[in-house]
Amino acid sequence: MIYLTSGQIERINVHAVTAYPNECCGAVLGTFSGVACNASRTVLDIFPIDNQFDENEKFHRFKITPKDFLKCEKKARELNCDLIGFYHSHPDHPAKPSQYDLEHAFPVYSYLIVSVENGEPKKLTSWILADDRREFTEEPTYHT
Repeated sequence: MIYLTSGQIERINVHAVTAYPNECCGAVLGTFSGVACNASRTVLDIFPIDNQFDENEKFHRFKITPKDFLKCEKKARELNCDLIGFYHSHPDHPAKPSQYDLEHAFPVYSYLIVSVENGEPKKLTSWILADDRREFTEEPTYHT
């Protein structure tokens, strides 16, 4: 389970709408409680990242560079927490992981996806990649 506040969800939604019709992306910073993939996660902050994919692909792909990844880890250290996942938007597509998402994900992290239809945020889901990297499992989300 992943715990978010309504304010954190709103920040993701605003980022997604601002980036539309392209995908947005960012890091999810927080804490783990429990063991590995069975851990619950509490979000402490959202850290937006510029989508580094080229202009012709941003509408259906996102890319976080190694340099950006290091910035995310540094921000987590500053906040005395962990990098617990990433978020991105799916413009005019469901909030479900794509094949591209599956091929570029790592186990342990939460992957939040917000669908944006005609410039309006709709559904937010969270997913965890199986240890064998074959599939995602939807992660229950709880928000206050």
